[in-house]
Amino acid sequence: MDLQRSIFIFGFFFISFLVWEIWKSSTHFYSNQLSSQHHNVNLINRYDKNNILIKTDVLLLKVNLRGGDIEQAQLLNFKDKLDSFKPLILLDTKSNFIYQTRSGLIRQNSLDNWDPETRHVYVVKKKYFELKKYQEELHVPLTWTSSEGITYVKTFIFKPNSYDIEIRYKIYNGTDKELEISMFGGLRQTIAIPDNKSINNDNFSLQTFRGIAYSTDNNKYEKYQFDSVLQQKNLNIVTHRGWIAMLQQYFVTAWIPNHTQLNTFYTNKINEDVVEVGFHSNKMHIKPYDQIICNSKLWIGPEIQEKMAMLAPNLDLTVDYGWLWFLSQPLFKLLKILYNLVGNWGLSIILITFIIRGLTYPLTKSQYKTMFKMKKLKPKIDRIKQNYKHNRKKMSEEMLALYQHEKVNPLGGCLPLLVQMPIFLALYYMLISSVELRHAPFILWIKDLSDQDPYYVLPVLMGITMFFVQRITPNDISDPIQKNIMHIVPMIFTIFFLWFPSGLVLYYVVSNLVTIIQQKFISDYFKDINKLV
Repeated sequence: MDLQRSIFIFGFFFISFLVWEIWKSSTHFYSNQLSSQHHNVNLINRYDKNNILIKTDVLLLKVNLRGGDIEQAQLLNFKDKLDSFKPLILLDTKSNFIYQTRSGLIRQNSLDNWDPETRHVYVVKKKYFELKKYQEELHVPLTWTSSEGITYVKTFIFKPNSYDIEIRYKIYNGTDKELEISMFGGLRQTIAIPDNKSINNDNFSLQTFRGIAYSTDNNKYEKYQFDSVLQQKNLNIVTHRGWIAMLQQYFVTAWIPNHTQLNTFYTNKINEDVVEVGFHSNKMHIKPYDQIICNSKLWIGPEIQEKMAMLAPNLDLTVDYGWLWFLSQPLFKLLKILYNLVGNWGLSIILITFIIRGLTYPLTKSQYKTMFKMKKLKPKIDRIKQNYKHNRKKMSEEMLALYQHEKVNPLGGCLPLLVQMPIFLALYYMLISSVELRHAPFILWIKDLSDQDPYYVLPVLMGITMFFVQRITPNDISDPIQKNIMHIVPMIFTIFFLWFPSGLVLYYVVSNLVTIIQQKFISDYFKDINKLV
């Protein structure tokens, strides 16, 4: 099997695979859109006067004192769009979209709920809190005392350059009766995204998973579709360790309950376009005139793998690298090392391409050696085909005997392609899922390596270099139909790559250039036919 046939087969299966994956994601996305009826008006908080603002060096939060829930979160170090100066708003409360957190306490099996009118109003000393420069921690205490004499202090604790927030409760039982109390935390979100919040929804090749994910004692990472919640296939898992989260491209919001007690993870359908995921702890007992302290943590921010891994086991898996995560993760670590050396993600992609092609060079050399041997054997193969054209069984036996005698494996030419295909797919998932590459510039017109080339220069270069690779590769194809198909392959790839991340297309362009150089070197080496023996 020659190189060009291999490329064609590789391209066919690769494109088919991507089309299938993209079709699945786009179908899911648009079905969610169609299901939206924008019934969120009643969920808007109507008590803006109760809001307070909390600002750190990376977050600006709007917290409603009625329940003490975060209703808006701005990520100050991330722009909402490439050319915008506005910070990205991750959590929000609008008439057509909500994405909120909630947390509270359950007493005597009475679950606190989302309705602002039924939640108590905390008291604070001021309406604006800010983490100052060189300040190690910012504590924002909210206090409420019930008519029975029970005092609740809900404290948000922030640290510099950190997206994780500790939610700490201190409950003082000022009554003469023992209290039973549980802590809960949840996330609620509208399934359909309005146009002004969509990320790459017009480019189906750049869409990633958006939905629920969780980790438990027995399952380190599992994704859960919003559609499953709508179909009332709800979670109900009891676990000591783990977390629950809502994911979208590059960003995540996750609750990490306290691991010292049992917690129940659940999902809930609120209405036809809003779903909820959350946890509640087992019961804690507070004796009369005694107090307890309980806490949980909340991550609101970008999917920074190192920090999330330190916060909770397996939380870094929320970076959605798909089924090739075991390749994408080490590739990203290598890419980040290169970035720390050269300071540009585009140059890092070029360097990682040279490294990968260097490591696979022995396979490439073996591939070309097989190809040259097959070319050398072509006259003998043609004679066998002619002699046994009416006896296919005998033809196969004679060709197999010829291959064994000449020590040639016709399938050996496919091995480098089989190795490169998962690497290519792993790079694809890495480029569209790593927040470090979001809005990462390369040179000149390439302002965002995670997005498509705005002028399609790189896809055209990819098609040209791929065409040259085909032209300089020796082959024994005589069938005109096969020749025409081979000529079409670079055009198909060019069209398909128009919408791919420019970082991925850059990798493919450099890879083709390396192929041309390696092919020239290997061809010169095997000019001496004796080296084929």
